[in-house]
Amino acid sequence: MALRTIRIDGDPILEKECKPVRELTERTRELIQDMFETMYREQGVGLAAPQVGILKQIFVVDIGDGNRFVCINPELTPIGEELQTGEEGCLSIPGKQGIVTRPMRVHVRARNEDFAAIEFDAEGFLARAMQHENDHLHGILYRTKAEGELEDVEYEELVEENTEEEGNEAALG
Repeated sequence: MALRTIRIDGDPILEKECKPVRELTERTRELIQDMFETMYREQGVGLAAPQVGILKQIFVVDIGDGNRFVCINPELTPIGEELQTGEEGCLSIPGKQGIVTRPMRVHVRARNEDFAAIEFDAEGFLARAMQHENDHLHGILYRTKAEGELEDVEYEELVEENTEEEGNEAALG
């Protein structure tokens, strides 16, 4: 496993459409492990392949509830009309956060790290993280969905918020 360099806003790769993964290779397995290692190092809860310079439809999520998700070629469908509004940040837009409204629940269809088909429903913070990472696969950064201007945020503030509240929306990938 190896740490990868996270691409920062302004890098053209972050605004490109990713290609579907056709087969699971050893290089893809390594990429997935590297993405988890890089995400944990940066204290994020999600990371998409284009954020480490790879234009493949892969993202990883771990919101700290004991479950880790690998989503390859994901398809997300909103469930119901209930929305959630909250703070989001991104490892590719360091030091900033913004308010984003997204569906409260989504149905996720994807392939996992074994390339097996998976389906599940996600709600709340997990749904937010899945949608945020899935947007990366289509060249969309959360700043384009934020209400108003992004605000500056210090890392220490994020740590304090995370210990006071359940979940940390500002630590998305």
